[in-house]
Amino acid sequence: MTGAEILFFILAGLLVFSALMVVLQRDVVYCAMALVAALFLIAILFITLNAPMVGVLQVLVYAGAIMVLFLFVIMFLNPRVSEARPGRWWSLVVAMVLLLGGALAALTTNGDPPADPVATTELFGSPENLAQSLFSDFVLPFEIASVLLLVAMVGAVVLAKRER
Repeated sequence: MTGAEILFFILAGLLVFSALMVVLQRDVVYCAMALVAALFLIAILFITLNAPMVGVLQVLVYAGAIMVLFLFVIMFLNPRVSEARPGRWWSLVVAMVLLLGGALAALTTNGDPPADPVATTELFGSPENLAQSLFSDFVLPFEIASVLLLVAMVGAVVLAKRER
C-alpha cells in the first residue's frame, strides 16, 4: 500500500467518524461543529487529488457560507442550552483529533504524487477545466441549484418582511 492510499484511508475514516458525530450528537451546536470538521476533511481530500480550487471552494462555500447560515438558523431558533454534564469532554477531544488529523494529512501530501492517473494531468482541478465541465456536462443540475437558491432567497425575504 502506498502512502497516498494510507492517507486516503486515514482521511476517509476521520470523515466517516465526523459524519457519524453529526448524526449521533444530541446538541445541535456539536452537530454543526462536527459538520464543519467533515466539510474541512472533504476539502483536504480534494486537495490530495490535486484539485486545490475545488478544495478552496469547498471551504469557502460550504464550511464558510453554508455553515454561517446553519449557525444563524440555530441561533434564530434558540434551542435549549444544554447544561454542562460530566463526561462530555470527549466531544472536544474528538474535534481536536479531527482537526489535527486533517492538518497532518494536508502537511504530508505535499510531496506525494497522486495515486489516480487522471489526477496527473495538468488541467485536473484547474479553473478552466472546472468551468468547462460545470457549464457543459452539468448544465441541468447547475440550473436546478440556481433556481432552488433563488426560491430560498425569495422565501427568506418573505419571512423577514412578515408583519409581527
